[in-house]
Amino acid sequence: MTMSSNPTPAGQEQELDLPALNNYLKQQGASVDEVISCTRFTGGYSNLTYLLQTADKEYVLRMPPHGANIKSAHDMGREFRVLQALKPHYPKVPAPLFYCESAGIIGEPFYIMEKLDGIILRAHNAPRMNISPETFRNLSAALIDNLVALHALDINTTELIQLGKPDGYVQRQVEGWIKRYYAAETDKIPSMDAVAGWLQQQQPPAQVPAFLHNDYKYDNVILNPANLSTIVGVLDWEMATVGDPLMDLGASLAYWFEGGEEDVFKSYNLTWLPGNFSRGEVIAHYALKSGRDLSHISFYYAFGLFKNAVIAQQIYHRWKQGHSSDARFGALLPMIQLLGKKAADAIEKEVL
Repeated sequence: MTMSSNPTPAGQEQELDLPALNNYLKQQGASVDEVISCTRFTGGYSNLTYLLQTADKEYVLRMPPHGANIKSAHDMGREFRVLQALKPHYPKVPAPLFYCESAGIIGEPFYIMEKLDGIILRAHNAPRMNISPETFRNLSAALIDNLVALHALDINTTELIQLGKPDGYVQRQVEGWIKRYYAAETDKIPSMDAVAGWLQQQQPPAQVPAFLHNDYKYDNVILNPANLSTIVGVLDWEMATVGDPLMDLGASLAYWFEGGEEDVFKSYNLTWLPGNFSRGEVIAHYALKSGRDLSHISFYYAFGLFKNAVIAQQIYHRWKQGHSSDARFGALLPMIQLLGKKAADAIEKEVL
């Protein structure tokens, strides 16, 4: 698996015990040769990702941050099983090779998978790459086509259905994220209150359930260096589940900011660059290719914005409680307010 930035030597606090790792892999008969060096990919905010180098091959190791509570986002066994279930039916994932549930080998449970090579576009590198509008337009289409393909997987024959409970998925998500918001609330934001109430009251008819990536956006796909409009891999399956596929699309739309929108969002995405689909074009393309009814898409888009605002609110809350000294976290309140307003606008004016 390839990250957008170069891997850098692991710091002392994240350094892996290679002798212990190699000894364990040998004992277990794992199909991984002796690891001679290890570097950590930087830039992630959740699980830790390492590049393992053997004499003639590279692998990737994933593990939770030290001390993390093992919930779905840090459950290495679950992520490994997702890759196992997907690989026979969806080739754009790395082959899972080995899983260790014990925290006693390198400090946390971990798994090892093959490494996929390619390019990842991120907000910090894409604007400097002189990518043509035509390429971005083709890539926008490819990105949505790939999401449609994921949502078309048969969750029963693939056994992906075992990853979640699709019945009542939307209601659980709405109630859960509203609860998280008020648990982390620091300032009264009228738009967030209004959106929370509306989401509870206006849930759309249930869609046929599908497999969801749950964090599907540009910086989680690997592109062919020879043709940037070709997707060769998809990353970060830690939040994958089964449920309403339009929740997946709504989450992607909530990250899909256009060129005329507030500059603050340009540091978080690259969809504003010339050639990218507008949100309206994303919706139209998905509807055409999937055949799904998108008449309630404003609900899903508003929920995606609300969810992003809650995540920012949780970070801001921890900063305000003194659990972080990072000045970036202390500056998040205007972002939360702006996301709340955009969600309210999407509801009131159907502005996408």
